[in-house]
Amino acid sequence: MGGDLGPAACVEGAVQAITEASYDLDVTLVGDERLLRKEIRQFDLNGSHIDLVHASDVISMHDPATDGIRKKNSSIGVAMRLMRENHGDAVVSTGNTGAVMAAGLAHLGRLKGVSRPAIACLFPHDGGGKTLLVDAGANPVCKPQNLMEFAVMGSVYASQVIGVNTPRVGLLSIGEEATKGTDLIFESHRILTNSELNFVGNVEGRDILSGRADVVVCDGYVGNVLLKFAESLQSFLTNAVRRQISSNYFSKAGAMLMGPFLRRMKKTFDYAEYGGAPLLGLNGMCMICHGSSPPKAIKNAIWAVEKGFDQGVNLLISEALERAKTARVVKE
Repeated sequence: MGGDLGPAACVEGAVQAITEASYDLDVTLVGDERLLRKEIRQFDLNGSHIDLVHASDVISMHDPATDGIRKKNSSIGVAMRLMRENHGDAVVSTGNTGAVMAAGLAHLGRLKGVSRPAIACLFPHDGGGKTLLVDAGANPVCKPQNLMEFAVMGSVYASQVIGVNTPRVGLLSIGEEATKGTDLIFESHRILTNSELNFVGNVEGRDILSGRADVVVCDGYVGNVLLKFAESLQSFLTNAVRRQISSNYFSKAGAMLMGPFLRRMKKTFDYAEYGGAPLLGLNGMCMICHGSSPPKAIKNAIWAVEKGFDQGVNLLISEALERAKTARVVKE
């Protein structure tokens, strides 16, 4: 209910996810039941069924994160409670990120072995695949052990949901050399080097789009700055192309010939293709979508989080963290 587009986009995205899925999929919509019923009446569900659960409170984007706990009857809080009580396998939200995190921690808690949950986000890269960045904003200040956990969680998600065999893990720094960076980077590099992960060393910002690593880890402060910059790229490139096209008739003619290419480029940078950002480390599957996510993004987020649940991502993360902890104790 607290997303920028209200319930309309969420309802339409849920309907698309159910009707276009190649498997049986159940979705429960949590929010103002009157408004949800009004939106659902616009669609032919072709026999598919959507459950509704009423939530009387709304958390806006400007409310403090603590409202995720304080407003017990918000759509975010009720959804998390439903999952805790086994009335759902995963949560998808377009609401206040901080509130989603707070409600998730309050109702679900952390996975065994996780000290801090993290937000992961996907970037396209030159090879036609995706690079997973962890953390994208949940933890502005981190310790080396946190980055190690981010690497493990990101590796499991990349292998099970994205489909990357033996994901390459990179540590975001200001240079490829192990001697460059802050104390956090130095110690994190040492821990990751001694781990059983497929660690490829330090990577720079430019390496994210080049595909040098499948998983890139950093603290949430750096990750969020990078994410917000990346979000501006699509509109910048679109406006730049429009200005060039409108400059003269030759440019307009060339644009007509390049139409298919330009549409493919726009699709590459369209976050709706990736759905949302998984919140890794909670004791339950959760996907955070952009506040202004269109129905297509909601649909893809539902599919991605369902796949994560089916693949047992959380159990695999806990097992991988336990192995990493054991291996570190043996080496020390």
